Amino acid sequence: MQVWNEYQDKNKDRFLNELLELLRIPSISAKSENKEDMVKCAAAVQQRLVEAGVDKATIYPTDGHPIVYAEKIIDPDKPTVLVYGHYDVQPVEPLELWHSAPFDPVIIDGKIFARGSCDDKGQVYMHIKALETLIQTDTLTNNIKFCIEGEEEVGSPNLGKFVETHKELLKADVVLISDTAMISLETPSIDIGVRGLSYIEVTVTGPNRDLHSGVYGGAVANPITMLAKMIASCHDENNHITIPGFYDDVVIATAEERKLMAESPFDEQEYKNDLGIKELWGEKGYSTNERTGIRPTLELNGIWGGYQGEGAKTVLPGKATAKISTRLVPNQSSLKITAMLLEHFKKIAPPNVTVSAFEHHGGEPYMTPIDSKAYRAAAKAMETTFGKKPIPVRGGGSIPICALFEKELGIKIVFMGFGLDSDNLHSPNEKFNLENFYKGIETIPYFHKYFTEMSL
Repeated sequence: MQVWNEYQDKNKDRFLNELLELLRIPSISAKSENKEDMVKCAAAVQQRLVEAGVDKATIYPTDGHPIVYAEKIIDPDKPTVLVYGHYDVQPVEPLELWHSAPFDPVIIDGKIFARGSCDDKGQVYMHIKALETLIQTDTLTNNIKFCIEGEEEVGSPNLGKFVETHKELLKADVVLISDTAMISLETPSIDIGVRGLSYIEVTVTGPNRDLHSGVYGGAVANPITMLAKMIASCHDENNHITIPGFYDDVVIATAEERKLMAESPFDEQEYKNDLGIKELWGEKGYSTNERTGIRPTLELNGIWGGYQGEGAKTVLPGKATAKISTRLVPNQSSLKITAMLLEHFKKIAPPNVTVSAFEHHGGEPYMTPIDSKAYRAAAKAMETTFGKKPIPVRGGGSIPICALFEKELGIKIVFMGFGLDSDNLHSPNEKFNLENFYKGIETIPYFHKYFTEMSL
């Protein structure tokens, strides 16, 4: 609508400056040292929602980091959209690989470089500015609620209790999430599903202390070596996961869905060039898009043990530790897979070491029905602003709260992500294209308009 474009063009510089202020807050949920920053960021989100025109905005304490709830109710009989997002961000290490300070945002070549720029502060802020646009142009046709949490990056451990306790407060017709990516501005897409997650930590212990590698090497099992062998045994020569029962519940994608995925634009050489690698790797018999969307995976997220300081120290370490995650597809249960992983690593441990393992967090896979009003409204909104129909795709990441919202609130979720897979999410030099940021603000009001029209 012309009135939306005029308002957004007039205020685009302010929108950006407000986002940059939010990005300067180091809201790292995984680190206790940033606890006060989490409180500060929640207050900043609350303030921006108030300025955007919500009726009320409240900060709810949890046993961890606070949740920000806000609402704009124009008529209880009108459709209600619940916007979910998160203000917490991933840790920034390794810091030396950043080209600029992670919490001092800079704009280079039309891109905002900062931790949280895309995941998820930038995308949350699109919704806040879209709401402001609708209110200031007197064109809001539905009710909008916000649930912005501060623990998504650590598995949302307290969100379940909050949702269960505040079902009436969160009552809505659909959950709208922008915490995913799209293929490109030239080829818009909508995620119709995200994978589940199981995240564990495994520690292998050998001798009761670090040993001299000359005196004891060759006589005592090295925990790093044993752990490396255990991890390596989890994939066979076809890069198929070898853990017994791992694939038992996997829903195999249909030939029709695989055909549709194959139609999505994908330049393998460009993909490799962007990552700085010579060859791709993955499960035999599947394309790259299939490996990152419809197939489960097991990945090593971190491993350490022994001496890691400057210079050399000839030591045989007493223990070694690894963080391991699996991405899950429909019908796989994170609880079942987690129990399977913990048992497997204890079972395959050689007798010359001991193994301890525990779960960090997990979440279930989720699929969005493409025949729903919400999906059709999202697709029509993107077609309106991009000039072409979006392609339905499967996302490779995980949003643990999806299954929770559907179970507790009895409503479906629709994804409208405006980031890119190349935005360095969870990596150094995270970025968000300004054009994508503004495109999100332009598109989201159309979702509300079309969802209302389809619901009445």
